Amino acid sequence: MKLTVTAKLKLRHTPEQKQALDAVTLAYRDALNFTSEAAFKLEKTSSAPKIHKEVYPVLRERFGLGAQLACTVSRQVAATYKTQWTKLRQNLVAQETGRTKRRYRGLDVAPTFVSRTLEYQYQRDYSWKKGQQVSVGTLDGRIVLDYEGYQKHLKFIAEGAEMGAAKLYHQKSKKQYYLLVALNIELPDPQPTDHPNIVGVDVGQRYHFVATNNHNQTMFQAGGQARQYKDRFVRARKSLQRKGTRSATRRLVLLSGRERRFIADQNHTLAKKLLTRFPQSLIGLEDLAHIRERTEGRSTPAASPQAKSAQRRRSQWSFQELHAFIAYKAPLMGSMAVKIHANHTSQACPKCGHVSKANRPKAGLMFICEVCGKQGHSDLVAARNINLRTLLVRQDWMSTGALSVRPDVSYNEVKAAYAELRWSADTSL
Repeated sequence: MKLTVTAKLKLRHTPEQKQALDAVTLAYRDALNFTSEAAFKLEKTSSAPKIHKEVYPVLRERFGLGAQLACTVSRQVAATYKTQWTKLRQNLVAQETGRTKRRYRGLDVAPTFVSRTLEYQYQRDYSWKKGQQVSVGTLDGRIVLDYEGYQKHLKFIAEGAEMGAAKLYHQKSKKQYYLLVALNIELPDPQPTDHPNIVGVDVGQRYHFVATNNHNQTMFQAGGQARQYKDRFVRARKSLQRKGTRSATRRLVLLSGRERRFIADQNHTLAKKLLTRFPQSLIGLEDLAHIRERTEGRSTPAASPQAKSAQRRRSQWSFQELHAFIAYKAPLMGSMAVKIHANHTSQACPKCGHVSKANRPKAGLMFICEVCGKQGHSDLVAARNINLRTLLVRQDWMSTGALSVRPDVSYNEVKAAYAELRWSADTSL
């Protein structure tokens, strides 16, 4: 099994070296925007060869990029347009099925690149040197830089982990460059016997997550403190936006980065807590693709302050990042994460299987089954249902020898199999 992790390396550069990095990142960004405009004129094409043929000589002569960087620009722009076309097609399907009324506008104009970030290819644009140094390409040739980073990542590099592409990233607030390197780590192939525990994880806003396993052990992670912290940022942004001065604008940029880092650090911590609490587990996560299209509405001027606040909190909900951190940390800590169908996890009774919105009176915290009278915390009920569906995945894994980390059958098939699984009548919620 191969796992890809990203090593963030802080580059130690002299003022002269920083000027060389500034020049190549700015030229690369300008080349991306030029190529994006060219692709837009070519009927918004996502064909890398077609874009490359159109712009390659200009990228070499006007922007001074090396051959490999010029090729990378074409591929990056092509990938961006391919993503935009995919989102457009998904939006059309969502409109036809009634999931949204919004029209996707990503291809109304040519995509614009703002970040001073460029992509290096291993052995062509960057390579390692002895003494914890790295050689990277600039407009005027290679320069050699010292670097530092997380000890575990440095160990992977020293042991000769398989290298992928790297990104040279400029952090404006610190005037500092970082190299983000993709490391491919070889791990033993997972086996069902290596993961005897089944864990269902329900994510939300009131609680970051509620988890339960097949031994009736539970874990609640409240989200009140984080919500208060985010509300402080909202109040600070409002105050600075009212001032409208240059210094207020600079402060807004700093606040944005601080809030983003706080959320990422929190999700890293939560993922590690979960995996430490439930070792050697097969962890079930809900497949929440397109959930924002189904749950979020436009905020109107006539909306109440409470409605606007609820809408803001939904838009700030970073469940996908938490899922991603759990998924990539799990193999490194002896577990595995899989996605399961999210349909009706908080409305289905884990005892009798009855599904109804009325099982959650007023969509509150209490779950009361209309049929069998089973009661419990609604988020814990959802986690138990996720646990049951994850158990189905493990059973299929044991019988077929193949593990599907995403739902690959219809919900009706899952529902039919799920109907045969129930917690015993004396299970306490």
